[in-house]
Amino acid sequence: MYVVIAGAGAVGRSIAKELVEVRHHVMLLERSPKNFAPESVEEADWVLGDACEVATLEESGLLGCDVVIAATGDDKVNLVISLLAKTEFSVRRVVARVNDPDNEWLFDDSWGVDVAVSTPRMLAAMVEEAVGVEDLVRLMTFRRGQANLVEITLPPGSALAGRSAGELPLPSNTALVAVLRGDTVITPRGDETFSHGDELLFLANDEAEDTIRQMVKNPDGK
Repeated sequence: MYVVIAGAGAVGRSIAKELVEVRHHVMLLERSPKNFAPESVEEADWVLGDACEVATLEESGLLGCDVVIAATGDDKVNLVISLLAKTEFSVRRVVARVNDPDNEWLFDDSWGVDVAVSTPRMLAAMVEEAVGVEDLVRLMTFRRGQANLVEITLPPGSALAGRSAGELPLPSNTALVAVLRGDTVITPRGDETFSHGDELLFLANDEAEDTIRQMVKNPDGK
């Protein structure tokens, strides 16, 4: 893919390094000479300019890119970049960083955002997962909560152990997207059976989360 990242601070550079390692074509846009450091990600292309200006975006080839990532430390800037990418350049996928959780409600398709990534929310989710604060952990939110990526781990004694994915009484608009077992990522098929300690990843809306909790504890609903 051709990916344009607006903001070459620590976050933008880290994303760029990950993407170039898997052989994506990456362009980094940075308006601050202080952060303009092509030697830090030599495999990426660099442009010094303001990503809120259409001329800079044209120079960066947004018309031909697959994904734009608005990764600056300013939510207002990220919203403007997202809107320009979607409305002026018809970018297929726009991902935006949310710095202040209070602004998260703004990051939706009306501003051209396909996926909003809230760093504070993700860190909180990782902490919850690590220390077991919640039995079900919300890892990521899409479309202002219309869909969430949630994770739940099968505890010892779970009634789901030994049952197959095809037996899950999934609520409507809910999908089991992956099973993490040790170092293995499993694409769940109907005959895939669960084991204690499996981490189940679901795509679901808010209303389905309680149902998922109950389903894991008592799949027969008795």
